[in-house]
Amino acid sequence: MTSRSEHRRQLRQRRKVILPAILIGVALIGAALILSSRQAEGGGNPRIAVDQQRIDYGYVKFGETRSFAVAVTNVGDGVLRFKEKPYIEILEGC
Repeated sequence: MTSRSEHRRQLRQRRKVILPAILIGVALIGAALILSSRQAEGGGNPRIAVDQQRIDYGYVKFGETRSFAVAVTNVGDGVLRFKEKPYIEILEGC
């Protein structure tokens, strides 16, 4: 039979081993989460493409409305994010 003091000594030794193992495990899990989030964001370069460079409506009377659709796609291998509102320029023809 082991005495109480021997049992306590064994518990203290286990705690000395368990605490660093838990800390190392938490550090490894944190590192894995950070690396996986970076991979999810994409490490490549985004590249924007639109299906139409110009839209010509011809003559439009004052007060008339016309609409159009432009498809914008990311043809790169990274995540495309807009930091500001996209700039659209409307030119008046002759």
